[in-house]
Amino acid sequence: MSEEKKGFFSRLKAGLTKTRDNIVRGIDSVFSGFSAIDDDFYEELEEILIMGDMGVNATTAIIERLKKEVRERHIKEPMECKQFLIDSIKEQMRVDETAYDFERKQSVIMVIGVNGVGKTTSVGKLAGKLKDNGRKVLIAAADTFRAAAGDQLAEWARRADVPMVGGSEGADPASVVFDAVNAAKARGVDVLLIDTAGRLHNKKNLMEELRKMNRIIDREFPDAHRENLIVLDGTTGQNALVQAREFGEVAELTGIILTKMDGTAKGGIAVAIQSELQVPVKYIGVGETIEDLQKFDSDEFVNALFEIERGNENGRADADAGEI
Repeated sequence: MSEEKKGFFSRLKAGLTKTRDNIVRGIDSVFSGFSAIDDDFYEELEEILIMGDMGVNATTAIIERLKKEVRERHIKEPMECKQFLIDSIKEQMRVDETAYDFERKQSVIMVIGVNGVGKTTSVGKLAGKLKDNGRKVLIAAADTFRAAAGDQLAEWARRADVPMVGGSEGADPASVVFDAVNAAKARGVDVLLIDTAGRLHNKKNLMEELRKMNRIIDREFPDAHRENLIVLDGTTGQNALVQAREFGEVAELTGIILTKMDGTAKGGIAVAIQSELQVPVKYIGVGETIEDLQKFDSDEFVNALFEIERGNENGRADADAGEI
């Protein structure tokens, strides 16, 4: 495993401390406090997962899977089924490999989300990661409403060493997208990353604007692989789910970038969002540098949450069922 991945795992583990206190400590107390696996045991477990922002859908699925394992394996002791609970949480969050097809195809990625969630920063970091992977990247600064959004993105483009189109305040976002799409085609760009405005309070205008951008991309770049990634702030918990639903009415969401996961007690939202929306978490952010945005790995996330050190290079934990 690379040093970068090791470093990220350590930061993720440290970042999930509050979430761990919120969820894992409660899970621990259930496993140690019950001597038998009965309805009360499951109820208590269910309550802790829901209170930990994992959401009703995901929690129900996790508990049902756990009950099935307990029945089939004739498990009697609560501690014996702990690893099955951990595996069940991982299963809820598994991301299909096809989720990253855009990295290999000629793609247009629209990045959406409300202001303040780390959207512009995520565009910059993603541009840097794709460039490091040998992709030819172009950034479009289509957030023309927020003062200094273009300047902020230009700084990230400079750091990532990728070109940028647009960025002048007050310009028509659709015309920025038109110029960017044609520049991408003319320059043989692999990935066009579009930063969009994050206004939800005026939803009608935002919807129309995003539809207009989509129409332009459809017309001008029909063969491009399309991604609509929504950036959500992990510290906002259930509110992130509300935002995702609202944006989902405007654009077909294909993935989630979950930011600010360092220092939130609401990290369980990563499980809930995926289950509630049927949209995978594709990236997770735990800090300010380009290395602090990484592809989401359910094994890695749950291992970090439960403080399970890796058993081997693939990040699969060979943890004892009774250990955390």
